[in-house]
Amino acid sequence: MGRRPEGKAEHLFKNLGKKIDELISDVKKGTDDPRFKDRFEELKRNGEKLKNEFKTFKDEHQDIFDDIDKSFEKAGEEIRKTFNETFNRGSKSKKEA
Repeated sequence: MGRRPEGKAEHLFKNLGKKIDELISDVKKGTDDPRFKDRFEELKRNGEKLKNEFKTFKDEHQDIFDDIDKSFEKAGEEIRKTFNETFNRGSKSKKEA
């Protein structure tokens, strides 16, 4: 079994994660070091670029994001309903005993 190909969003988030890791590493090394000033500026530019790319991606696929949002809302309602039924049933059992 092979790994399925990486999607556009996965690639975007993977790169974003790498850049954030690099930024954290650089911050730990010392923010006052003038050698890092250019690197920080580059990371800021890359961050803005990634933010814009994600916004474009999201705009192009808004219908999918809307479907996902609705699915999460529905799942949340189902979970809430299940918890309420479970805990209400437990309360009734204790009252009967």
